[in-house]
Amino acid sequence: MRFRDIPPPAQHAFMRLNGWELLYLVAFLTALFFVLSDDALGTAQRTAGTVLLVACLAAYVRLGRRAVGVGYRSWEGRTYVVLLIVLFTPVAIMSPYTRFVLFALCSQCYMMIPKNQARIAVIIFNVAPGLKFLFVPPSRDELTAFLGVTLIVLAFALTFGPWIVDIIGQSRERASLIRELEARRAEVDRLSAERGALAERERLAGEIHDTLAQGFTSIIMLLQQPDSRRIELAVQTARENLAEARALITELGPAPLSSATLAEALARITAQFGEELSVSVAFEVRGESRATPTKVDVVLLRAAQEALANVRKHARAGAVTVTLEYTPETAVLTLRDDGVGLDPSTAEGYGLRGMRARVEQVGGALTLTSPPEGGTVLSAVVPTDRLEQGA
Repeated sequence: MRFRDIPPPAQHAFMRLNGWELLYLVAFLTALFFVLSDDALGTAQRTAGTVLLVACLAAYVRLGRRAVGVGYRSWEGRTYVVLLIVLFTPVAIMSPYTRFVLFALCSQCYMMIPKNQARIAVIIFNVAPGLKFLFVPPSRDELTAFLGVTLIVLAFALTFGPWIVDIIGQSRERASLIRELEARRAEVDRLSAERGALAERERLAGEIHDTLAQGFTSIIMLLQQPDSRRIELAVQTARENLAEARALITELGPAPLSSATLAEALARITAQFGEELSVSVAFEVRGESRATPTKVDVVLLRAAQEALANVRKHARAGAVTVTLEYTPETAVLTLRDDGVGLDPSTAEGYGLRGMRARVEQVGGALTLTSPPEGGTVLSAVVPTDRLEQGA
């Protein structure tokens, strides 16, 4: 299971007080039972012990619960611990049986105040009830019982208390880290969505430029000098533009590839280009023709359309040759014209940048050169072996 699949907890475990509060309630109710059932205590002492224990519970409800949630630096935690010492020590002096409540109180100290202060509070909790021996000398059994309980509680509290503190501290750090990770994850999701939307806009812009915009340009050029043949070609181009628009809307592949192979589509658009401009055109397939991944067909078809559009706009060419060559590892599209050639000082336009980006996205390379004999040669080399394996 990945981190992103784990739902955030409604409340972190170290912040849930149900188990601790049940322990405190049971401890105090048991202590109250001992106070009320101790025959050695008079009515006034039982009443005082009951009031003091109820006051301890009230202090927890008013201060203790908030101190656990706020943390170690709160004044509520320190005030609560001091009140516990003041309120519980007389009860422990009156009824020694109530001292087992210290197991719960010592844990509270470590949860509410800093570790060193908690150690001091634990020692005071356990030693303070022995003050009565300054006024009433204890018997041997009383002293043995007092020292035994004190040593056991101190050993337990001083050993496990710091461990509890460390666990709570680590839990708080991890809770903070989880919140930070959730915030980072939300930011990553937002950025990914924005990047995906930007990439989709760029893709659609490239599709529109390579299809609809070029088709409209062709229609305009055909209708500038209208005759029956040019009007017929303009109508045909308009229909093809409509097919391209529908393909874009339904997220299908390029319309020329919907019912033809790449070689057939290239032969058709090359022939149509020659008819539109009344120039000499030739299309040739070299190597063993084979089916290639759709992404390869789309890239090479768009490259051919953009290259022919550039010839129409800039080259003033009299002859154009388009070659599709298959090798065991690649598919190569080459377009050569005898026009005015490439001006090195001219920056790449949107169409050429889009064409280069398409080819590079599938691991290919695009080159544009002007040979010494004149004209321009465009070559797009796309690997097919890796794409076929990953298809």
